[in-house]
Amino acid sequence: MRATFMYKAGDVRVQDAPDPTIEQPTDAVVRVVRSCVCGSDLHPFHSLSATDGPVPMGHEFLGIVEDLGAEVSGLSVGDLVVSPFAFADNTCEFCRAGLHTSCPHGGFFAAGGVGGAQAEAVRVPQAQGTLVKLPTGVDTALLPSLLTLADVYGTGHHAAKQARVRPGDSVTVIGDGAVGLLAVLSARRLGAERVILMGRHKVRTDLGREFGATDVVAERGEEGIAKVRELTGGHGTRAVLEAVGHMPAYETAVGVVRPGGVISRVGVPQYANAPVGFGSLFGPNVTLTGGPAPVRAYIEELLPGVLDGTVDPGRVFDQTVSLEDVPEGYRAMDERTALKTLVIP
Repeated sequence: MRATFMYKAGDVRVQDAPDPTIEQPTDAVVRVVRSCVCGSDLHPFHSLSATDGPVPMGHEFLGIVEDLGAEVSGLSVGDLVVSPFAFADNTCEFCRAGLHTSCPHGGFFAAGGVGGAQAEAVRVPQAQGTLVKLPTGVDTALLPSLLTLADVYGTGHHAAKQARVRPGDSVTVIGDGAVGLLAVLSARRLGAERVILMGRHKVRTDLGREFGATDVVAERGEEGIAKVRELTGGHGTRAVLEAVGHMPAYETAVGVVRPGGVISRVGVPQYANAPVGFGSLFGPNVTLTGGPAPVRAYIEELLPGVLDGTVDPGRVFDQTVSLEDVPEGYRAMDERTALKTLVIP
C-alpha cells in the first residue's frame, strides 16, 4: 500500500509500505476512505530531527472494515466506521469514566508501532472498543463532517466541556485553526451567550462568526488581552479555550480569564513549564484544565447532529488532495493557505 511518512522537518513523503495485517485477535484492518492533515501534524513538520525519522503520519480517518480479529464482535467486514485518534478498549475504569486517552490497553495512531492514517489502510488495535459503526447509506457529502468526529470536532467539544461551558456563559477561544473554530461551535452548542474568537486570518474568523462567534479580536499579545478586557467590562471571560499550544497563547489565556474562571487547553503544548503561581492562576482562583480529547467518549453524543445537518463541522476542510499529494497539503497548511486538508486515498 501507499502511506505517508515524515523523514525530518519539512520532509513528508508518500511511499510504499507493507499492507497492515491482523496482529492481535482484538485488531481490525480498515481501508481508509477519508483522512486529513491535523494542525498538530505541523509540530513535527517544524521540529522533527532526521535522527527521529521516518515516522508514519495521520491519526484521523473514516474507513471500511476489511478484516477482523477473532475476538472482535459488533463489527462486520464492509462496515463504514469512524475511528478516534486514540484507540482504547472502552471497558477499563478510565474508559468507563470517559477518559479513553488514558486506557492502559490503548494508544495513539502513528505511534508505538501502530501505522498512520494518511495511508490506504491502517491496523486498528482494540477495534471493538475503538471503532464506531456509521449508518449504512450515508450521503458522501456528510463524510467530511463525520471525519471531524475522529478528532477536531471532538477536541473542540472537549475544550468546552472541560471548561464547563453552560447556558449564558462568556467564552474566549484562542486560535482560529480547525480546533479553535469547532470550539466556537461547541461553546455555542452548549449555550454560551458570548464567544470571543481571537484570530487574525479573516477567512477563518468569518467562518468562526458563522459557527457562532459574537466578537473577533485580531490583536495579539498585550494588545489582544486589553481588547478582550475592554469587550468584557475589564474582567475577561469565565471560560477560555486555548487551541494553539504555544506559550504566547497560554499567556494570553492567563491574561483574558476572569477571576474564578477556567482555562481549558487542547492545543498540544509545545512547552514544559508555564506560570501557575499567585499572580497567574493561584491568586485569582483560576482553574487550569484540558488535555488530549477522549473523543471516543463524545462520538455518540455528537453524531446525531452531524447526521441530521444541525451542525456542519466539515466546513473546516477547505482543501482536498489525493494521498500522493499529501506533502502539498502539509505545505498549504503550514503557509496558512489552507485551514485543514482533506485526504481522499
